[in-house]
Amino acid sequence: MTEVRKINDRFAVALGPPSEEDLQQIAADGYKAVVNLRCHEEDDQPLKPAEEGEKVHQLGMEYRHIPVSVAAIDESLVDNFRASVQAIPGPIYVHCALGKRAGAFTMMHLAVEAGLSGQQTLEQAKTMGFECANETLAAFVRSYVDRHRS
Repeated sequence: MTEVRKINDRFAVALGPPSEEDLQQIAADGYKAVVNLRCHEEDDQPLKPAEEGEKVHQLGMEYRHIPVSVAAIDESLVDNFRASVQAIPGPIYVHCALGKRAGAFTMMHLAVEAGLSGQQTLEQAKTMGFECANETLAAFVRSYVDRHRS
């Protein structure tokens, strides 16, 4: 099974995309929803987003597909993610290709809810194993959280 980092009782971030067998295990483990941040055209997807959504629904879970490209990341994508995870039951299994986008989006959501600064968010993410080596993504995380925190 793909390695998973449990963030809290509501969120877990996978460090890779789930296979069909992984989805069965995710359902058996009690997850209520899956959020996929991979783009349609990405290589090495065990299941394309539409297939994944179908399997997730067959297993009795909610599914959201929010395609995120680091090259085209913007606030509306994070806003969409945040609205989606607030509207679905947890626990929620969030994934992308390697866990970087999934970790960043989940951490931004939680940081805004907790009133953390952008820099605090990056530091907390690093301690959880989600170090942001991509400076463009790190700058985006800092900026988004600073502008949206409570």
